[in-house]
Amino acid sequence: MQGQEYPVILVHGFGGNKEGWIAQYGPLSEEFQVVRFDNRNGGGSDRPNEPLTVEILADDVRGLMDYLKIEKAHIIGWSLGGIIVQKFALKYPSRLDKLILINTVMGAPNEQGVELLKKNMIEELELRKQDPEEDFWRGARLGFYLKFRKEMKANPKKKFYGLWSVEDLIKNSIKDLPTTQDIINQSNALFKTITLNDLSKIKNPTLLLAASHDRLTSSNTMAEMHKVIPNSTLEIIDKAGHSSPHSKAPEINKIIINFLKN
Repeated sequence: MQGQEYPVILVHGFGGNKEGWIAQYGPLSEEFQVVRFDNRNGGGSDRPNEPLTVEILADDVRGLMDYLKIEKAHIIGWSLGGIIVQKFALKYPSRLDKLILINTVMGAPNEQGVELLKKNMIEELELRKQDPEEDFWRGARLGFYLKFRKEMKANPKKKFYGLWSVEDLIKNSIKDLPTTQDIINQSNALFKTITLNDLSKIKNPTLLLAASHDRLTSSNTMAEMHKVIPNSTLEIIDKAGHSSPHSKAPEINKIIINFLKN
């Protein structure tokens, strides 16, 4: 937890950890009291050997708020974190002020989709153990727009926007690695349990941040979500992939701060 003023909670995605918010944690903490944490079966959190559901993970957010004595907060979710926050908004609307969904969906459309994501994540995990740099660049094809990726490769030590370098991202990716069983347990939360009809019940002011070249969570899907969430705004970040919070950090941070403050 860092900063003062109104609380903002950051919820990370599948197989990740709280360090994934490297480009948001500092800048947002200049305006808010920012809380980032590791999801269950990830990072430094507990690793119970049981299948997770998005409802369990949403309850974990509420439990964290109770522990920190935070009655109400803005909450930001990225990828699986966005699914978790959607469920939180449906279960605990009175504990939520504004909601921000970044590069997310309502869950994998079918069992085959979940199995594919799980299989890919397990393969990436094994590669990360053996060759973290190779694993990073493999994932970067989905995370970063081609032109930006070339700039990253040319200078992996460069501090982009003064916030992060490729070396930082690689180092963070191997911190508190999940096990294969952790990935299997987390993947269960990817099943589509939220519908468009559910989203129509979210009344909190909502910002959806999509990326133009995201091949994991399509901007078209987020546009459909925007249509049914009553009090929502959609922003599509141009020339960005699933890792737009890194590659487009200044733009995204400015949009987030403006939305939360206005």
